[in-house]
Amino acid sequence: MPEINTDNLDEKQVQLLAEMCILIDENDQKTGADSKKNCHLNSNIDKGLLHRAFSVFLFNSEDKLLLQQRSDAKITFPGCYTNTCCSHPLHTSSELEELEAIGVRRAASRRLEAELGIPMDQVPPEEMTYLTRIHYKAQSDGVWGEHEIDYILFMQKDIEVNPDPNEIKTHCYVTKEELKEMLKKAKNNELLITPWFSLIAETFLFQWWDNLQNLKQFMDHDKIHRM
Repeated sequence: MPEINTDNLDEKQVQLLAEMCILIDENDQKTGADSKKNCHLNSNIDKGLLHRAFSVFLFNSEDKLLLQQRSDAKITFPGCYTNTCCSHPLHTSSELEELEAIGVRRAASRRLEAELGIPMDQVPPEEMTYLTRIHYKAQSDGVWGEHEIDYILFMQKDIEVNPDPNEIKTHCYVTKEELKEMLKKAKNNELLITPWFSLIAETFLFQWWDNLQNLKQFMDHDKIHRM
């Protein structure tokens, strides 16, 4: 593996690079484990290294979507606006469990607390709806990037938010119209949006958002959407 100098990166974020992600093939079959650092190096991604991830979309009772702006300390896509929470299940027995994506949903509950300070009992895995999976690749800069199969998780609930400033710069609830305005600004380089959130927003998000009370029709656990 290449030697990468992390001296200029945030200390807390560098510690997280040692976490073990779940390696998979293009059909989301487990192939092993590797560090978060190795999974996010473009030099490895270019050789096909792929890991399992998730994206949470959390809506309040007014049908507004909770967005976060990633902190400037983040190693990939710092300062970018994105959906509620995006992270990785770890290579642990509880998060490797695949039946109804329960391991991924447990990871989402863990990270919602770690990033947004939402108590885990307010976002239990069983209240999350696993819709489908997307496969995408994106470079953050010359060194770091993403290559993931991303589980899409939806949830609607009023929750308490107390973000960790090392993870999150700002957060806000938006209507569909407000998000469409943000997407326009991103196209004009007036603000930054993560590539995975942009891809989902430009394809599936608004149709799903229109049907928050009837999401079952969109559940597809067989297909992996290649973006």
